[in-house]
Amino acid sequence: MVMSPFMKYSLARVGIFVVVAAALFFVPIPISPLLRLLIALLISAVLAYFLLSKLRNEVSEQVAGVAQRRTERKERLRSALAGEDTRDETDD
Repeated sequence: MVMSPFMKYSLARVGIFVVVAAALFFVPIPISPLLRLLIALLISAVLAYFLLSKLRNEVSEQVAGVAQRRTERKERLRSALAGEDTRDETDD
């Protein structure tokens, strides 16, 4: 089974957060667990920005492809509703 780039990116982001949060919970500093999670969120966001650039580019290409296909379908539907002939001239 092939996983979509969006799922890979999302799982990688969550994985980075979990690793950073776990590491922060072992640091013997007297701060609240909520503050540790917020710090982990910030650190993981910065790490993900640098470490996941390739996956982020794959996601943006996927989104652009989906948007392009949706636009093409929309134009074909508009042409069909307007009564324009969408067949190739070579089909006759």
